[in-house]
Amino acid sequence: MSLDVNDLVIEIGGRRVVDGVGFSVAAGQRFGLIGESGSGKSLTTLAILGLLPEGATATGSIRLDGEELLGRPDRELAAVRGSRIGTVFQDPLTALNPLRTIGRQLVEPLELHGGLRRSERHDAAVRLAELVRLPDPERIVGRYPHQLSGGQRQRVAIGIAVACRPGLLLADEPTTALDVTIQAEILALFGRLVSETDASLVFVTHDLAVLSQIATDVLVLAHGREVESGPVEQILAAPRHEVTAGLVAAARATSWRPAEGGAA
Repeated sequence: MSLDVNDLVIEIGGRRVVDGVGFSVAAGQRFGLIGESGSGKSLTTLAILGLLPEGATATGSIRLDGEELLGRPDRELAAVRGSRIGTVFQDPLTALNPLRTIGRQLVEPLELHGGLRRSERHDAAVRLAELVRLPDPERIVGRYPHQLSGGQRQRVAIGIAVACRPGLLLADEPTTALDVTIQAEILALFGRLVSETDASLVFVTHDLAVLSQIATDVLVLAHGREVESGPVEQILAAPRHEVTAGLVAAARATSWRPAEGGAA
């Protein structure tokens, strides 16, 4: 599923916080949005979903497989979210409902968009738990979010996002709260699921080490504007803009180096 964002402008309280951002993601492509805090990357993601905060306005164009999303009524966008666009946010503990079992939350998109019957819930939940490689699927679908580890909760969030096999997957800082070992497992899971479903991926992060493992192309944002774009290998090996150079320097300060061959 393709995504085309053109001349996106987001204003909050009369202040322009995203200024003319544009990019295209082809079907099956892994695309990265990167920038420091306040660069506008998360707001861009929320605009794609039609979930901008109250008081924010967006103009420009956001097309999903050629179909305009920007300006559509929320009822129509609600039908797109979950079915055609799956989303994974940074903190699964706040994204998940503490009062519902893991199984009920895994199958909720299928109930909303796929007509899943009550008698099918358990088997569908177990299949999704297996898909995202949660341990002991039969047992874990009966647990609640607080009974799972951070990495397990993020796997649940990914399972919810891919339940309806959407053509586009948006991941907004999904590994930030995880330790390095769990980060690697979650990135591998994203890579596998995107490859298996041929979904497009927009991966939002401030971490170049993470980006190099998951994306093939990248757009760098700073203060709501585009500053650099291109293949990940090229951008990381020879950054042209000072903002990108700063991100590379920060990553190298933690003993990271660009991986040979780019994204895995």
